[in-house]
Amino acid sequence: MSETTNINNPMNEPAEGMQSDVTMSDKAADEIGKIKKENNIPENHFLRIGVKGGGCSGLSYMLAFEEEKRNGDILIEHKGVQVIVDERSLMYLQGTVLDYTDGLNGRGFVFNNPAATRTCGCGSSFGV
Repeated sequence: MSETTNINNPMNEPAEGMQSDVTMSDKAADEIGKIKKENNIPENHFLRIGVKGGGCSGLSYMLAFEEEKRNGDILIEHKGVQVIVDERSLMYLQGTVLDYTDGLNGRGFVFNNPAATRTCGCGSSFGV
């Protein structure tokens, strides 16, 4: 099992009662770094992870590279990879581990979310 880490930016604390216990595995951090390099995405860009309404289970995960943080974003850093999460998404992602799989059943990023009570077959939609 690969290690995960969660480092909060002390200058950008979550809203009261919120914890930014979103983590990522070594494998996910390595893959994000590889994708940035292969696609010439500047090192100072962040990976935004979040949640939006939709999908067959009610909510969908999202991933996107962004140049700047927004007000209220939470910063998670692991192995030099900086990930940002907005406070609204954090409500649904607390305790989630962002991982990367490249096994026989396919390859891609996986959100291991303990709050998800139901998921769909595609793995990108969930319900709470």
